[in-house]
Amino acid sequence: MDTATFIKVLNILEKEFPKWNAPVVSLMAKRERRTPFQILISTVISLRTKDQVTAEASERLFNIAGNPYDMMKLTEEEIAKAIYPAGFYRNKARTIKSISRIIVEKYGGDVPDSLEDLLKLPGVGRKTANLVLALSFNKPAICVDIHVHRITNRLGFVKTKTPEETEKKLMEKVPPEHWNKINDLLVAFGQTICRPVSPLCSKCPVEAYCEKVGVSKHR
Repeated sequence: MDTATFIKVLNILEKEFPKWNAPVVSLMAKRERRTPFQILISTVISLRTKDQVTAEASERLFNIAGNPYDMMKLTEEEIAKAIYPAGFYRNKARTIKSISRIIVEKYGGDVPDSLEDLLKLPGVGRKTANLVLALSFNKPAICVDIHVHRITNRLGFVKTKTPEETEKKLMEKVPPEHWNKINDLLVAFGQTICRPVSPLCSKCPVEAYCEKVGVSKHR
């Protein structure tokens, strides 16, 4: 698959997107107008956690501490209680407390808007950092999670072994003006149609363009 075809696929998925559930952090950012800090913390909470749990946990936490200054006043136990039952909630509580302290002490209470600085925060990897850049600051960034990695390989657009390799290849092959839409579209698509096991190819709006790399069984 060449770049022009991949962009065509993105355009088709964009038209279909309203039928699917948007990724929870993106949905909260757009509908609830979350601050950069809240988007960052919600993304941390979302790791290995179902969307509904992430949304509810974020709401509980931000009701008692919606900024890094208030978050610093909470104990780790209070944060953990607010975000339970998010996956690894105790570890995330410790991470959230540390992130809040660093943002206040080093960045004057503002979430940094560069990839380099975001990656220095505890618990923040490239996936989280890129999502924050795209959603909070509208900067071109490609957030590659398991869905983006799987689908871009399945389509035959990239041939990579890790999400990090996928991000690099996508940055090389896709013009920056398309970067920010990739995660939202492919995550929603991957959760509803292009599933990890036995994808629903009979309902896929882009099946004609897909090389079905690695697909042995589909419906």
